[in-house]
Amino acid sequence: MAFIFPDSDFPIQRPRRLRKSKPLRDLVRETHLHLEDLIYPVFVQEGEGVKVEIPSMPGIYRFSPDTVVDEIKEARDLGIKAVILFGIPAHKDEVGSDSWSDTGIIQKTLERIKKEVPEMFVITDVCFCEYTSHGHCGVVVGGDVDNDLTLENLKKQAVSHAEHGADMVAPSGMMDGMVKAIREALDEAGFKHIPIMAYSAKYASAFYGPFRDAAESTPSFGDRRTYQMDVGNVREAFKEIYLDILEGADIVMVKPALAYLDVIRMAKESFPVPIAAYNVSGEYSMVKAAERMGWLDGKRTMVEILYSIKRAGADLILTYFAKEVAELINKGEIEKWF
Repeated sequence: MAFIFPDSDFPIQRPRRLRKSKPLRDLVRETHLHLEDLIYPVFVQEGEGVKVEIPSMPGIYRFSPDTVVDEIKEARDLGIKAVILFGIPAHKDEVGSDSWSDTGIIQKTLERIKKEVPEMFVITDVCFCEYTSHGHCGVVVGGDVDNDLTLENLKKQAVSHAEHGADMVAPSGMMDGMVKAIREALDEAGFKHIPIMAYSAKYASAFYGPFRDAAESTPSFGDRRTYQMDVGNVREAFKEIYLDILEGADIVMVKPALAYLDVIRMAKESFPVPIAAYNVSGEYSMVKAAERMGWLDGKRTMVEILYSIKRAGADLILTYFAKEVAELINKGEIEKWF
């Protein structure tokens, strides 16, 4: 219910009173960024000694399983509690079989991280676009992704990730029934304790461009609009999130974040589960580009964007800014600016 001030609100009501000093502004701030809010996306590829900067994502790198350990340790030392892994295999095929191979890039990386940085909570992206020769998110039949054939492979991928040490799996392909299929497969394999963070409302967005460079996952034909959501729809997002929760999702995600703050708010107000939001590659890169041109204060813009995502209702934020914002939180810099 909206609150209505009486006609005599001024001069009795003076909102500026609560902005008079920084200690007072700090006391009444409604939204805060915490280290525990952050999930750091990390790209891994085959090889040794690899640390290659992604041209369209300044400051973000592809690592090999050996070098990623130092990156994970650095994130841990900054206070970041969780990472999500994206793999780029040496071999791609029509079905993305490296994604469930015992010697696959994610499987090797999981084993390495869990051996050397066991305290880090490791989430794995469960999809196929990085692993298929055609760049689509599943088994292609007749020029389109076959939903039910893809579900069978998603089961194998999720179980393999759990077997090699994943703490959580995050299916991102927007296949109908994917959460149910993965939940049943994990349970049958003895992984009832492994939670699922579903990419529930994933839009067919222009903001994914730099990620596709990073993960080498650009489709070789067509696009992904037959399985990712239409950018104009919000009721459909409600339906997708609702269905994923019914199927067993423990956390639901809205992706991208910045252009879909209304969807995050809808999800927060409608569903009693944690809400994640993915501050995606294009949202990251446009800030970095404007910063390089001197058009924006990059750090302050970054923080305002993350505040907007949190204010909209996100409990967790997947963001390439994770390390940068963690440094600012640790130094108390954010409080100096706002």
